[in-house]
Amino acid sequence: MNNSYVGPNTRYGQGEVKIPGGKLVRVTVQQHDHHESQAIIDGDFFLEEESSEVLDRAQQILNEQLADLPRDWENWQADEYFAYYRRLADRLTAVLADVLVGVNGEAIALAFMRALLSGTTNEHAREQERAFEQIRETRVKQQVERAQTGTARAEQLISAEEIARRWSQLSLEVFVDIPRMPAEEMRVDKVWAEQVAAGQRPPTLRFWNWAAPAVVCGKYQSIADEVNLEYAREQGIQIVRRDTGGGAMFIEPANTITFSLYAPLSFVDGLDARQSFQLCDAWLIKALADCGISAHYAGLNDIASDRGKIGGAAERRFAGDPGCLLHHDTLAYGIDTEKMSKVLRVSAEKMSDKAVKSASKRVDPMNTQTSWSRERIVNQMERTAREFSAKH
Repeated sequence: MNNSYVGPNTRYGQGEVKIPGGKLVRVTVQQHDHHESQAIIDGDFFLEEESSEVLDRAQQILNEQLADLPRDWENWQADEYFAYYRRLADRLTAVLADVLVGVNGEAIALAFMRALLSGTTNEHAREQERAFEQIRETRVKQQVERAQTGTARAEQLISAEEIARRWSQLSLEVFVDIPRMPAEEMRVDKVWAEQVAAGQRPPTLRFWNWAAPAVVCGKYQSIADEVNLEYAREQGIQIVRRDTGGGAMFIEPANTITFSLYAPLSFVDGLDARQSFQLCDAWLIKALADCGISAHYAGLNDIASDRGKIGGAAERRFAGDPGCLLHHDTLAYGIDTEKMSKVLRVSAEKMSDKAVKSASKRVDPMNTQTSWSRERIVNQMERTAREFSAKH
């Protein structure tokens, strides 16, 4: 998706890229006639706190590209745009390595190209942009086809035996928390993770108890681009930002189940991001089955049925002795599709790798599979978590 604005002395362009089966990245470019141009990166990707300087470096590279952009760039041909994109992608890839989870150097480079070209009024450049996209499209067609539904079963990346071994070493405390307002939930989540990281709190599984509706945005998202702020204010929907990456979630207390796992870093030692997500949610798959709900891992960090997404997870690692992995999931028990579609801004690019192009229609809440109340499901999840930890 591309957005643009042309003012008296400023050209504004915005480009988005959604990796099939992965995450969305957005680049916003502001080109000023008399001031230094600027590029800003945001999205629903994941990034560890200690690696945040890598994102800063990627942004610096884009700003260097803007500063060094040839004067005749709007007169290039499509193959020149493609060559420029490939060089930029290679440069970004070398810097990013595997630090950003869910996006890569190619995605950021493409988002930059889309932002740059969407901000121009040059007809030749806009025509060549379409040709450039056609050249690039042939390279990703097969990848898109493999991830069309967004709910396909993800490959099991960690064995049942390894899951059992790691859970057997986790002396887990499990409980349902008191009601808390959204901002307090964000604060408590970080404080408890820091306490586990410092050895001041044992490994814990905490079921949240939302006291008000909210939109929870990921750490690296642009709130103005993700949320209809006016509608949220009208409806009394609070907007908060969590301390992990990932996408925006619409929360209604009666329709949402959220939990956090606070575990020592040794729990996920040697695992990559996908393996970590599967390890931490292994008990959840069992708990949903115990409630009569069919679910499986999907994509990088989702839990889904064959009909749609049930929920999604996010993670962050905290340094310390023993350190802490904060892993939290938000699951849909029910859904108010009208409110969700009005309060969340979901771009066409975000849904580009999904067969179903509506975010609300892509969600398959638990109450489509069971007549159990939300409270009964939470109680069963609590029991399953205790049993899962004890048995392993």
